Amino acid sequence: MGYFCTYVPEEILYAAGVLTVRILGSHEPQDVTEPHIFAMFCPFCRDCLAQGLKNRYTYLDGLMIAQSCLHIRQAYTSWIKHRPVEFEKFLCMPHKVQSPHAYEYLTDELRIFKKEVEDWTGKKISESDLEKAIDTYNENRRLMKQLYNLRKRDNPPITGEEVMEVVMAMQMTDKEEHNKLLKQLLKNLENYTPDRAVGSRLMILGSEDDDTVFMNMVENCGATFVIDDHCTGSRYFWNEVETGKDQVAQIAARYIDRIPCPTKDWEERKRIPHILNLCKDWNVNGVIIMQQKFCDPHELDYVAIQKALDDTGIPTLFLEFDVTVPIGQFKIRVEAFLEMIGEDDLF
Repeated sequence: MGYFCTYVPEEILYAAGVLTVRILGSHEPQDVTEPHIFAMFCPFCRDCLAQGLKNRYTYLDGLMIAQSCLHIRQAYTSWIKHRPVEFEKFLCMPHKVQSPHAYEYLTDELRIFKKEVEDWTGKKISESDLEKAIDTYNENRRLMKQLYNLRKRDNPPITGEEVMEVVMAMQMTDKEEHNKLLKQLLKNLENYTPDRAVGSRLMILGSEDDDTVFMNMVENCGATFVIDDHCTGSRYFWNEVETGKDQVAQIAARYIDRIPCPTKDWEERKRIPHILNLCKDWNVNGVIIMQQKFCDPHELDYVAIQKALDDTGIPTLFLEFDVTVPIGQFKIRVEAFLEMIGEDDLF
């Protein structure tokens, strides 16, 4: 099952024996999406749609999305129209997660979804199936937090680029297999001290980001990404499904209560205190705020987040991403930013 948004309740699919695969772009220029999607839609959604139109995901049996931003919804709609799949689903995830009615609403939607998955796969999802899926996913989330906590060290044993690879693998592989590999990785890193300068301790936040080339460039300029806040990072796994009698309701509560993306972070902005706490706990020297070009939710979010960071005295660098990233131009700006941080640390 390919999915476009991390609000998709993977536990239900996993309980039915379905492997979930996050739809990501290729960071390659393309010319196939213009007849199907506006050019002023964000490059990430256009890149994802291009992968479908170019038949890069022909192994998928199903495709789905949870209610998300307009741009990625259009990518999903165009994909299933021009590259039909066996099973398709638009899950009505509430935008206003802070509404007291959100829990009951999403629980009802997930019960419908569970029945649809059962009809599609021919497999009855039992309570024990759901319990095992929840346990497997929760273990995965706990292990990932252990990995992230290692980055609190003065000399983190793993780079931001390497962690991004781990999270992307997490979104495309069997969670049980990923757990085994994570345990081995944590064991290997327990007493490991890397032979590299840490430099400035950075946080990256903003729109979806899986650009390992960019991460590598920044970390080779004399910095280390020690923490992040985006949906191909910590926001994907940060909270667990709580135990309870009604497992579907508990799954719904997990997705309602998770660290929200900008499309759902209202009326109260709950992400900002979370971001500030991450900066404090991971001893961040500076923040790179990246935004996919034309990403309206994050564009609106950026102003409040930058002000909160400025008020706390944490320097920020804003970068606007396209399908391909101008590494040379960005490197000049990153080097200037790191030099400014270094000068600030002297006083």
